Amino acid sequence: MNRNHNRNYEAFSEQPWRIFRIMSEFVESFQDLADIAPAVCIFGGSRAKKSSPHYRLARRVAKLLAKRGASVITGGGPGIMEAANRGASEAGAISVGLNIDLPTEQKPNPYINRLLNFRYFFARKYMFLYHSISFCIFPGGFGTMDELFESLTLIQTERHPHFPVILVGSDYWRGLLDWIRKTMMKNGYVGNEDLDLITVADDPEEIVNAALPLSDNRPEK
Repeated sequence: MNRNHNRNYEAFSEQPWRIFRIMSEFVESFQDLADIAPAVCIFGGSRAKKSSPHYRLARRVAKLLAKRGASVITGGGPGIMEAANRGASEAGAISVGLNIDLPTEQKPNPYINRLLNFRYFFARKYMFLYHSISFCIFPGGFGTMDELFESLTLIQTERHPHFPVILVGSDYWRGLLDWIRKTMMKNGYVGNEDLDLITVADDPEEIVNAALPLSDNRPEK
């Protein structure tokens, strides 16, 4: 048995024990976030500067959500996440950061008053969905797109109850939505009803009204 084979065997033999780390992330998250409802998740790019209009808008929206009695959840990092946590904490609300351990360490922003650290993306992503009554998707990169399309897929396939998915910033999202209509819909891969799952908004009050529906459609606990 060569050295590489030994190394692969050792790595494989450790796999079953990972279930305990995974379980601990779920158990701790359920316990630590049991009191945050109603909560709205705000996603967006980590590279947004404090001078960015998107940063200022995220801060404003989070503050309005907090004044309406909502907690705010983000991925815990800089940029739009920082802005949202900042607005929530400034309004005296629960400001949650679900941080992820990455090779290039993501440092939690200083405006979080409820911080959880995750090793596994899928556990973290489940907590975004489980604890939120809506998603506000601000401009961002691949990670933001991942959260957007996963949420739409789960709603479309009825694996998660229909809840508001708001795209914030019509100028930013216009090209993507045009491509969906002109390419995906034209080829029959999505229908009109699929686009109905998305709300596009720019005005802070409109965003907050869309994000806080009258009914709470989260899965049963």
